[in-house]
Amino acid sequence: MSTTNTRPRMLAAAMLAAVGFGVLACAADDGVSPTDERVRVSLGAMYVSSSTNVQVDSSAGVPGTNINAESEFGLERTDFEPEFQAMVRVETRHRLSFDYFTLDRSGNATVGASPIDFGDVKFEPGEPLQTQLNLRTLGVTYGYSFWHSEWLELAGTFGVRATDISSTAKVETQTEHIIQNEDHAGPLPMAGIDATWVASSRFYFDGRAQYLSAHLHDISGSLGIYELDALYRYRPNVSFALGYTDVSAHLSSTHTSQAGFFDFATQGPEMFFRVAF
Repeated sequence: MSTTNTRPRMLAAAMLAAVGFGVLACAADDGVSPTDERVRVSLGAMYVSSSTNVQVDSSAGVPGTNINAESEFGLERTDFEPEFQAMVRVETRHRLSFDYFTLDRSGNATVGASPIDFGDVKFEPGEPLQTQLNLRTLGVTYGYSFWHSEWLELAGTFGVRATDISSTAKVETQTEHIIQNEDHAGPLPMAGIDATWVASSRFYFDGRAQYLSAHLHDISGSLGIYELDALYRYRPNVSFALGYTDVSAHLSSTHTSQAGFFDFATQGPEMFFRVAF
């Protein structure tokens, strides 16, 4: 794991935690059911394990090498990542949710026995290869609760998720300077379902599932986000949670100047605290 990337994240997490506990100090002693909360802010971290396969064809349409980015590019398989979620309930059955997920990885490797064709460049055996792969996704989601009570809430959701996938592969030696950049970004509509079950005055469970599969001209893709959390209400307005998240993405293109595919999956446990009113 890169020390340069980790330290700013740890500092940011500490600052966010300080803000959250500052809010905790001001929180009222009386609370409401989690299904009636008007505002939620969740801050925490995930320990993710990732798998990535990518192929980038040349601008002339020559097929690139099918690459496992972790084994051949040396990208980190596991990492800690920050997590942020927020919800605002407009009315009893209407709410807006916001969440942000980022996964930035870098790697160093030596090209193996076979050359690697990546876009318009070729990396030869024995060359020192430096890589970076970043995934960022920001979601804004509207939810309508078609079932609402103090113990159970089920909501259908629809939202827009801005997703950016960027990659860099380069070789820098005294005699060679080769670099290839790829970037894909755009808003994606997603539908899903959210659920909250209140097991007791202290314990409740949250779950969500969002999915998109689309095909447009020469590009097809899918994105799935699944999460399940168990929360303990330490105070009426503050909860601590343990959960598990699974994120998967697929993007393929048959366009001559930008053909190839990107397959990505990451999953792992998470821990966060939530302030709610």
